[in-house]
Amino acid sequence: MDALSHVDESGRARMVDVSHKPVQRRTARAEGRIRLAPPTLALIRENALKKGDVLAVAEIAGIQAAKKTSELIPLCHPIPITSIRVKAHIADGGISVQGEVSSMGVTGVEMEALTAVSVALLTVYDMCKAVDKAMIIENIVLIEKTKEDV
Repeated sequence: MDALSHVDESGRARMVDVSHKPVQRRTARAEGRIRLAPPTLALIRENALKKGDVLAVAEIAGIQAAKKTSELIPLCHPIPITSIRVKAHIADGGISVQGEVSSMGVTGVEMEALTAVSVALLTVYDMCKAVDKAMIIENIVLIEKTKEDV
């Protein structure tokens, strides 16, 4: 296993120096889900929740979150994001969210993709908490990350 990259020789937190790395096209995909009660899913399908269109609001929240990742995660680099896609849909007793983030930069975008999915799911939770007390957010995972020379 490699040494931790975000600590210096004395064990103190630090932001990694990426200035020596080449600019590459970087993409990361993440996904996660939230389990919801059948009546809650029915309200979402019918767009009948008082707070509005759950899926659309969650997608927008995920996009906003990806753009703010370096402000939320202390040692995460601010990066030039070129594309963010967040898709929320009803699936298997809940809502599934997929996020994909791309950048032309010197460091990866996996934290941005994971943050997009996490905040989208938290938004679903927030919008549904008045009608569903047993929601479970689960399985937030990085599916893939790639980098290509340009």
